[in-house]
Amino acid sequence: MAISTKLLRMQLNLLKPLANNCSIELARATQDRIGALMGTKRRSKIRFSNKVFKNFMGRWIIPKKCRSSGMILFLHGGGYVCGELDYVNGFGSMLAEENERKVFAPAYRLAPESPYPAALEDVLESYEYLLSCGYGAEDIFLCGESAGGGLVYALLLKLKEKGLPMPRGVIALSPWVDLTFSGKSFLTNKDRDPSLTKERLEYYASLYGGDALDPFVSPVFGNLEGLPPSIVFVGGAEILLDDSVLLHNTLLEKGNQSRLVVTKDMWHVYTLYDGLKESQKDMNKIRDFIKKIEG
Repeated sequence: MAISTKLLRMQLNLLKPLANNCSIELARATQDRIGALMGTKRRSKIRFSNKVFKNFMGRWIIPKKCRSSGMILFLHGGGYVCGELDYVNGFGSMLAEENERKVFAPAYRLAPESPYPAALEDVLESYEYLLSCGYGAEDIFLCGESAGGGLVYALLLKLKEKGLPMPRGVIALSPWVDLTFSGKSFLTNKDRDPSLTKERLEYYASLYGGDALDPFVSPVFGNLEGLPPSIVFVGGAEILLDDSVLLHNTLLEKGNQSRLVVTKDMWHVYTLYDGLKESQKDMNKIRDFIKKIEG
């Protein structure tokens, strides 16, 4: 069933003051409920299986119509503060069914209980787990949204540091890659973004910790040479627009393949909203990107 972009924008605008001033506990509960609710749309076409690690859990999201031997490692967003297993059901199910391949989503440890570098340690362990399962690096695509998008590129830098093989390609949705907040879009899109505020992100960044200039915290400041092809999606009305633009331009400057998709007037991680016409267009682009890279 199609969702009205105009109506959803109005609802987000109404909820924005509450969402950006609520407690961490309420923010977590709300985000998890949204993910679980979004996952119900495709529930009959998906099965789930959990993986227990020492410090966190992960979830396999497996489409009943699975036609590919490749898979997607999906890193969720939530400002490094929110996001549990129920949350990943929503977009994880969408990714799995639309691409007819398995998705693995780690519920990495969250701040403030487990600040930086806990999340990075957990997603690295997840990647190494996939390799131990028999997947070659060439079988793996990374996908991350918001903070998870930043974590994707931090993971790539960590793989370079450790000499581990790179994945096949990268899908980034409104990635948060610059925790110094240098982008002008924090000001220019302040009143246009119906979902995020700079103040809330600054709060989450303070809880996450680490040096904002550290490439493993703000990967756009790292050595981005030698990375796999990327496709980066971002809303034209979101405050994190300049993060995606800076990331894309830096990737190109370092000799990588990168495609930037800016969707006019859309908000932060709009691609996650299953049923929006803009979201379906992005899913088609993601599917085409994967097919092109795989040849």
